[in-house]
Amino acid sequence: MRTVLKRMTTVMLLLIMTMIPVSKAHAEPQEGQSTDNTAAQETELSDFEKQKKASYDAVPETNDIEGWPEGPKVYGNSAIVMDMNSGAILYGKKIDEQHYPASITKLLTVLIALENSSLDDEVLFSQESIDILRSDYASIGMRPGEILSMEDALYATMLASANEVAYAVGENVGQLMGGDYNTFIQVMNDRSAELGCTGSNWTNANGLHDTQHYTTAHDMALITSALYQYEEFRTIAQTLNYTIGPTNLVDEDRVFQQHHKMLWPGNSNYYEYCTGGKTGYTDESRTTLVTTADNGTLQLVAVVLQDDGDVYADTKAMFDYGFDNFSKVLLSGEEKPEEIRSYADNDSYVLLPDGITFDSLDHEITVEDEKQAAGRITFLYNGQNVGSADVVLTPEYIEEATGYTTRMDLSGSGAALGEDSQSSLLPIQLSTIIRIAAVAAAAVLLLLFVMAIVLRHRAAVRKKRRMMIRRKRHQAQMRHRTSSRQNSQGRRNSSHARQHASADRNRRRG
Repeated sequence: MRTVLKRMTTVMLLLIMTMIPVSKAHAEPQEGQSTDNTAAQETELSDFEKQKKASYDAVPETNDIEGWPEGPKVYGNSAIVMDMNSGAILYGKKIDEQHYPASITKLLTVLIALENSSLDDEVLFSQESIDILRSDYASIGMRPGEILSMEDALYATMLASANEVAYAVGENVGQLMGGDYNTFIQVMNDRSAELGCTGSNWTNANGLHDTQHYTTAHDMALITSALYQYEEFRTIAQTLNYTIGPTNLVDEDRVFQQHHKMLWPGNSNYYEYCTGGKTGYTDESRTTLVTTADNGTLQLVAVVLQDDGDVYADTKAMFDYGFDNFSKVLLSGEEKPEEIRSYADNDSYVLLPDGITFDSLDHEITVEDEKQAAGRITFLYNGQNVGSADVVLTPEYIEEATGYTTRMDLSGSGAALGEDSQSSLLPIQLSTIIRIAAVAAAAVLLLLFVMAIVLRHRAAVRKKRRMMIRRKRHQAQMRHRTSSRQNSQGRRNSSHARQHASADRNRRRG
């Protein structure tokens, strides 16, 4: 019996000893401890989890800016928070890295539709628009030959993320522009380039996966900022429920809901400042999300690409960071750079964190219209964009930058110059007066010329009239003379007849 007990005790001790290393392998490393155990732990992680952790651990580039507030870690591979009015970038993590966008593509589709169609336009569904669908694609069950209004189609595109509807929008708007679906895709690329997008290429209107269909976080922020200026978009983006009534082919209502969880009160992801956005997901893109928010002072857009964590928690953390750490500084209250004559909008501003002053900023200038001296200035802090504004440039800078002399070409820019620059406008005003005087003189000469022509015409008419009167008088006189001669001749003939008759009577009497 004792032998059996000893054997059992020995076995128990051996089991305990074999368990001890396993426990240590999963323990958190202590300060100064070898990382061998941590490495062993990571070998047990899946590739997906490794990628997820690496993405989360990646430090946002804005955290490396001296004096800049530290931003939160997020699971998104790329992320940005940008002010939609000034273009100031408050938070940036691989903002120019290219990713597949998935359904956030539809934001650009809606922008092109709003710029090139009306909400009352009809959207006719072709067979091609239906054929793109697979069973797992988001759709509202449209049929070939069915017709929606553009307004209904945009609601379905944004809220239900209906892929056949986005395709049909592109197809029909392309036709309105004098082309077809491919025309619409070309306009998507052209328009994004106009907005300053440098890392995007678009091959479809819905975001279905294509290796040549990609974008960046910064590009999506620029596109969303342009779209946000449309009241129609803001209304659609904030709608929670929408119903499309019966159509020419379907008798039932189609009812769908908003997919963006930060808009839903009562949802754990609800965010009080959220004003809309767009969700996206494919196996290749992973989760993508664009969100807009307005706290009454700032209007921000947050973009997260390739997120395998909690994309809503990431977005909320990014918004809180932006709203809590940045304040407006009006440009009208600061000394203008010497290249600037005036700001086009007196409400233009930059966004600065606490501790950073305006006089510490650098700036870059782009000439947009040399004839009107129009340009755009971008203010930078250690290379970081803190805001841009439209400006009227000085003639000296235009001439220096482009070689074009603007002193005689600014008559139309007076309204944009502002009262503070009136003293420097005297040469321009003098040239304007000279031009006005020249125009007035030319107008007077033209008037005199026209009057001369009119007077000559009237004189000619009077002369012609006098000639006609003279001609008529002459003709009347000729008729009178002819009549007189005829009458005289008649009288002479009558007298001769009487004489002959009298002679005849005398002969008969005799």
